[in-house]
Amino acid sequence: MSWLSLKIEANEQSAGLLSDALLDLGALSAGIEDADAETERERPIFGEPGEPVDSLWQHSIVSGLFSEDADIPAILAEAATAAGLAEAPRYRVDKVEEQDWVRLTQSQFDPIRISQRLWIIPTWHTAPDPDAINLILDPGLAFGTGSHPTTHLCLQWLERNIRGGESVLDYGCGSGILAITARKLGAGRVQGVDIDPQAVAASRQNAEQNQVEAEFGLPDTAPKIQVDIVVANILANPLKVLAPALAQAVRPGGRIVLSGILAPQAEETLAIYRQWFEVEAAGELDGWVCLAGTKR
Repeated sequence: MSWLSLKIEANEQSAGLLSDALLDLGALSAGIEDADAETERERPIFGEPGEPVDSLWQHSIVSGLFSEDADIPAILAEAATAAGLAEAPRYRVDKVEEQDWVRLTQSQFDPIRISQRLWIIPTWHTAPDPDAINLILDPGLAFGTGSHPTTHLCLQWLERNIRGGESVLDYGCGSGILAITARKLGAGRVQGVDIDPQAVAASRQNAEQNQVEAEFGLPDTAPKIQVDIVVANILANPLKVLAPALAQAVRPGGRIVLSGILAPQAEETLAIYRQWFEVEAAGELDGWVCLAGTKR
């Protein structure tokens, strides 16, 4: 069996409308990507949780996947009308042959080396270094596989600073990767919290897969205790809102690690957390900054 992949050129105003129209017209899937990706004109877009993205790319590619017998010209004409376009936009159609999609997807995720002794290994791979600290983790619904710069920065901090026996709280745990890594590095009691029940479930599954003991739950079910280390890999706006609560969770003399902060957001975030911590930038990667400090 094969399919037809329709790709339409769109602007910032029409991209979302065209994508919705393709789904209404029978697309098996639809998506929007930056037409200038991997060029000097590429522009990242970011949105905070619970808030819409301010804008899409000025030049986008709207894609839709259709069955082999779909009438693409008719679909395109209807989609253009639904999006309020005076005429059909430029497009192309590619034939997509049947493939082993599982194998193809798995081939895109290789082991990730975090440091000399720390690796992230998908379950379908053999560990390159069996003697290293290997975290077994597959890409899934919850954020955090070790490939994103924000996660990478936190993992490197934990690898450098866990000495053994510390109590750790991973706030916004996602896949549980930071909490599980802390435990594998020798931390003592480790907790993770997330507002998403799916993330909590994924974290528990990943902890079991890695044969480590860690507690995961929703914020209102977490024990109200102070810990040696709080790590929060979320985004700048939530970090600012949560600053008093995160500061309260750290014992005097304990440490905090904050990530998910774009470089231009670092100074404002630092200013807020300096009410409680001696805190500075601890690393930067691909425009993202990790902050770390000690509670006074």
